[in-house]
Amino acid sequence: MLDYSEEFKLLAAAYEASGEVPDTLKSTLHGLMVVSGNTLLGKNEVEGLSIDGQSMQDGVKARIVVKKGAILQNPVHLCFGVIPTEGVQRILADFVIEEGARAPFIAHCTFPNALKVTHLMEGTVTVGKRARMEYIETHYHGDKGGVEVLPTMKIDVGEEGSYTSTFKLIKGAAGFVRLDYAAHLSDMAVAELYAKIYGKGTDDIQVKESIYLDGEASRGLAKSRIVVSERAKTEVLGEIIGTGKNSRGHVDCTEIAQSNEAAASAIPRLYVVEESAKLTHEAAIGNLDRRQMQTLMARGLSEREAADVIITGILR
Repeated sequence: MLDYSEEFKLLAAAYEASGEVPDTLKSTLHGLMVVSGNTLLGKNEVEGLSIDGQSMQDGVKARIVVKKGAILQNPVHLCFGVIPTEGVQRILADFVIEEGARAPFIAHCTFPNALKVTHLMEGTVTVGKRARMEYIETHYHGDKGGVEVLPTMKIDVGEEGSYTSTFKLIKGAAGFVRLDYAAHLSDMAVAELYAKIYGKGTDDIQVKESIYLDGEASRGLAKSRIVVSERAKTEVLGEIIGTGKNSRGHVDCTEIAQSNEAAASAIPRLYVVEESAKLTHEAAIGNLDRRQMQTLMARGLSEREAADVIITGILR
């Protein structure tokens, strides 16, 4: 059951301002968990899905299980938000996708008024044999840059299992971001880690994506697209460790520094432990295409508007 309190209404309004449909938070057709600050406002379970969540003094703890063989057609929505200008939100989340199960997740993180807000996400993911999980995390921040986003995720993918995650932070000021994901893969398992972030002002962004190809014929992709403008800075570390026989991995980093004061660095790191493993990388750092900018400005857009159009396309 959901708590339709004033706090829920404020969270729903912020959710709508981020471009989402607030009725999603009231639907019983899909799995749902809603957290405001460190208070669990409610949850909704569907067949094949179990959500065990509880509020703690310093956070919210949740264990989310997709049961063996269950195939969820609708995404499980997770809504995390802090409405006041200050606060600390700590989420301890344990995801278990049992053997043969399949489930998409969409996490919405909303901090519209943040001046001094910290969002701590400590997650563990266990994807069972021949199971699949897709996790999309979308952030909406205010324009003050007063958010610290500190997510960590430890992922284990079982034999022939598949895990895909996408971290998107495009709207509002990113603030201070430290993203750290690490995936361990069993035989014939697959993991794809994506990050798409737009930094502005004095945003400070660090992304670390690590994939351990422990199993035979396992495959991994770490792919990031980061744009920084004004005085924002970013550093991306994508690493793959090839231990499994005939494993395959690729790191793809593209970063764009939109101004002379913005700073960007990309570090692809590959470790070949098993001689039959094949690991590759590509990294690019550059500026926005001036010809595209001039074309859009000739059609009436300001320089900032033209840049936003191009950046939106890159991060789409």
